[in-house]
Amino acid sequence: MSNIPSDLKYTRSHEWLRQEDDGTVTVGITDHAQDALGDLVFVETPEAGRSVKAGEACAVVESVKAASDVYSPVDGEVVAGNEALAGQPELLNTDPYGEGWIMKVRPAASAETPTLLDANTYASTLEE
Repeated sequence: MSNIPSDLKYTRSHEWLRQEDDGTVTVGITDHAQDALGDLVFVETPEAGRSVKAGEACAVVESVKAASDVYSPVDGEVVAGNEALAGQPELLNTDPYGEGWIMKVRPAASAETPTLLDANTYASTLEE
């Protein structure tokens, strides 16, 4: 069974996001996603200053099995990509909800929040 923290929001494409006190959101891939991909060997994170749209591919994770896009869960501007992943992509496997975050985004003021899932709803989608 995947680890699904109850304090996060989730997307159907297996990203998680955490609302931070400064108004930004931290984004990563879920425990389920990293487990399905297997051992990660490369991560390409977006550069700070890049504008992203909800549902837009904005990062890439590669494992020994496959490459997969990571989608932004919100409209906004990337304020940071996790540079530590360049040298340690395995952080996504060992700590997907902590040190393995992928990017931080400042949501656009006018951005509509897309359909985000709570932990129980996300867990239900994994059982389908």
